[in-house]
Parts: sequence; C-alpha cells; structure tokens
Amino acid sequence: MISTVSSSSTFTNSGNLRIMLVDDHAVVRMGFRLLLDTTADLRVVAECSSGEEALARFAEINPDVMVLDLSMDGMGGLEALSRILSKYPAARVLVLSAHEDTSHPRRALAAGALGYLTKRSAADALIEAIRVVAARKMFLEPALAQEIAIEKISSPRSPVETLTAREFEVFVMLARGKSVTEIAEMLFLSPRTIGTHLYNIKQKLGAGNAAELTLIAIRNGLIEA
Repeated sequence: MISTVSSSSTFTNSGNLRIMLVDDHAVVRMGFRLLLDTTADLRVVAECSSGEEALARFAEINPDVMVLDLSMDGMGGLEALSRILSKYPAARVLVLSAHEDTSHPRRALAAGALGYLTKRSAADALIEAIRVVAARKMFLEPALAQEIAIEKISSPRSPVETLTAREFEVFVMLARGKSVTEIAEMLFLSPRTIGTHLYNIKQKLGAGNAAELTLIAIRNGLIEA
C-alpha cells in the first residue's frame, strides 16, 4: 500500500530533508545524488559505501531518511538495517534495492524499514517514497504490495519464509558463493555459529549441499542464475 503526504509537512527546519545514501556502487550513488539534489526539498548530506560505514556514521550525520541498498559486501543491508534500528529506533529507513522478489521486502519491513522500492522504479517514485518515509509513514511499491497480498491469500507458505532473519541472511550469502569463514567475518560471528545456522537452513529447506541451496535461492528469485 502506498501512502502520500504533503511535502510541506515533511520539511526540516532548514527547508530540506537530509538524505544519507548507502550503496556500494559509486556510480549509483552519483546518479541518486544528482536526482535528489536537484529536487527542491531534498538534499544528500552523506554517502556510504557499506553497512559498516553507515552504522559508524549514522549518529554523526543523523539524517532525516537513510536510503539503503541491501546487496553490499560486508555485513550487507539487512544486517546494517537491524543494527542501526537497534541503536537508533527512531531512524527512518527506505530500502532501495535491485531485489524484486517478495522475500526481501518482507524481511526489510519486518526489520523496521519504513519503505521498500526497487531500483527499476521511476525517479518520481523515489522522491515520493523519501517524503513518505520522512513523515514516518509506510511506502511499498504498488506492484510488490499487490504481489505480497496475493501470495498471502492464495499461496502456501514457502519454506524460505520459515527461516529466521539471521538464517535468511546467511542463506542468501551462501547461495551467492560465500564460505562459512567469509560469512562469519562479515557478520562478526564465529564460524561455529554460522555452521549451526547452515545446518538449520539445510534442515528447513530440505537441501543437502550448497548447490541445492543456490538452486532454491534462484527459484525464489533471491539471486540471479
């Protein structure tokens, strides 16, 4: 469902909404900055290339809205989202992701994001989404909202939905070819803990090896073949 608000109700004292961009692609950030900085009531005040950097700088920047990518090296967007909202519960986060499946928006919104938009969306949708999230209202891309609603009514629950938030993150990393050791380093956990998550993931998804996990991820639209 999409919410709309008057732009005048979301202005800060300076007349601009202060935006923090978090994406590991410099060219993508540059494109978003050019768009947002030429919009009357928006201003990009910080760019971060990783979840770790966003977490470290959030208190210093204190943005009105953080626009966050999910697929980044290191801890990744979902982990960054979880940690930032744990430390700063009032943070307003709009996820802007290339993922067009329904699992990622479900997870992001469950973790506390106020909005989810795919990168294929039109520029005016991004501007509207930022204004809505700044007003502490929820924004979900209409096509995704419809798909999620249809799934909820008509489709049996996917085994992927039974994964915990941590298991889901580890699952996607494994499906992308990351090793247990690499994932442990990225999430600041022990390899033994990741190994336990891996065991639980395989049990829940009925997978015997990494190749089967990758196939399940592809079938669920979580990664590209």
